[in-house]
Amino acid sequence: MSVTHLATESFRLTVTDHTEHETLQQCVRKALAHYFAHLGDHDPADVYQMVLAEVEQPLFQTVMEQTGGNQTRAAALLGISRGTLRKKLERYQLDRPIG
Repeated sequence: MSVTHLATESFRLTVTDHTEHETLQQCVRKALAHYFAHLGDHDPADVYQMVLAEVEQPLFQTVMEQTGGNQTRAAALLGISRGTLRKKLERYQLDRPIG
């Protein structure tokens, strides 16, 4: 699986799985449909927070790897403040040095 991202609004983040190209949005929709289809008799709870955690953690982990752990660069790349970044890194226990 590979991820393609071009930094213009005319392109979308897409996921390639050998022969199929899907946007991240399509992947999320598919994953949520799968989640709801397999709940059985259980009631879903905190779906919003579950989805945020599933997306945010790998997002922050990947950005921190790409910036070599530089929080200033990572925050700028993400378009968020360093304070917000630090809170998110702590939440997902990604606030330890890379390496």
